[in-house]
Amino acid sequence: MVDLVVRAERAVVDGTERAVSLGISDGRIVGVEARDHVWGQPAREVVLGTDEVLLPGLVDPHVHVNEPGRTEWEGFASATRAAAAGGVTTIVDMPLNSIPATVDPDALAVKRAAAQGQCVVDVGFWGGAVPGNADQLAPLHDAGVFGVKCFLLDSGVPEFPPLDAAGLRDALAELARIDGLLLVHAEDGEGLTPHDGGPSFAEFVASRPPSAEASAVRTVAEAAARAGARVHVVHLSSAAGLAEVRAAKAVGTRITVETCPHYLALAADEVPDGDTTFKCCPPIRDRAEQDALWRGLLDGTVDCVVSDHSPCTAELKRLDEGDFGAAWGGIASVQLGLPVVWTAARRRGVPLPTVVGWMATATADLVGLTDRGRLATGCVADFSVFAPDAEWVVDPAALQHRNPVSPYAGRTLTGLVRSTWRRGAEVDPQVPAGELLTRPEVRAPAG
Repeated sequence: MVDLVVRAERAVVDGTERAVSLGISDGRIVGVEARDHVWGQPAREVVLGTDEVLLPGLVDPHVHVNEPGRTEWEGFASATRAAAAGGVTTIVDMPLNSIPATVDPDALAVKRAAAQGQCVVDVGFWGGAVPGNADQLAPLHDAGVFGVKCFLLDSGVPEFPPLDAAGLRDALAELARIDGLLLVHAEDGEGLTPHDGGPSFAEFVASRPPSAEASAVRTVAEAAARAGARVHVVHLSSAAGLAEVRAAKAVGTRITVETCPHYLALAADEVPDGDTTFKCCPPIRDRAEQDALWRGLLDGTVDCVVSDHSPCTAELKRLDEGDFGAAWGGIASVQLGLPVVWTAARRRGVPLPTVVGWMATATADLVGLTDRGRLATGCVADFSVFAPDAEWVVDPAALQHRNPVSPYAGRTLTGLVRSTWRRGAEVDPQVPAGELLTRPEVRAPAG
């Protein structure tokens, strides 16, 4: 007997949309059948409305939670509530902006202890590669991180300095030895141009040109090829960077790449001067760059779409000053990623199953969590109920993340998450039932 049956006229299954019924037992999907399949006498049955689509829970592997140390920016309770509100059932937390940064197993233990008992969705962790910690990468890997992240230029926080050429080489050699994954913020600091700050968004964008991104991607790809290591380029923003990824893939380099909702939906010409809610690094670029990213997604060069949820306090955004030089760079969007991307995708004729593939299946595969990100027998019963035609206006005060700052404020989006389910139970934002994850082949620590 199954515990729960979910029936839907529309569901995203195996990259297509069709009518199904899911049988769920002990938190896992035990069958995906025709909508009218007879399951016996389940304990509960849920029937979706005709305007709703059943989606697998999204997996977002690029979320900055910032707790402990900068919990006033974001914390595990608020970040995971925001994730659930956006149909995201698994996040992987970035190693920087918290204090301590997750650069050794002791710091990872501190991070896990901070998260314990607070999360309403499942949470995994990235480690960090910084100068002098190459000997900590294997211990972090053994402790269950999903990979490690590095910067090639100033990260913005002093406890997470960038790798130079030798440091990158050492990290890749160690990760190649253990078949670990290196995530890279790929901008070349030497390729940036001076920026004196001020309200001009055009001047800020010009200070971080696509050539700096392309140069860094090329450096990473060449170093990875020499080491035989796996690398993943985070938050790709430009056609020039995309060309370098395409060339590296063509010669067999073990490289993957992500982009983000803000690069796919926002364009530089619509950013008002002084509106620092739009500041992120790399910056939001023009529509030609945006079009190139969409082409890269559709041809498979770009592997997935993640939020890069990078919040801070309203004060750090310098909203009153409007100074793009002084403001913190980051966009809080874990709750909004799906409707933002879907709103842009449908205008381009991109179907919903394709979007779900980028934000659920591909992201799950990136981190090795192949038991989620899809509606399939044997997978965890993580899913959301999505109304793809519902229109709504973004009210920052109604968002679940800690600080009500968003470049999407006042925008009309299409597509509304009506409920999110984890392990066959609807997520209650007041009940922290989420699990702390380790890489699949690593046993989770006790506690």
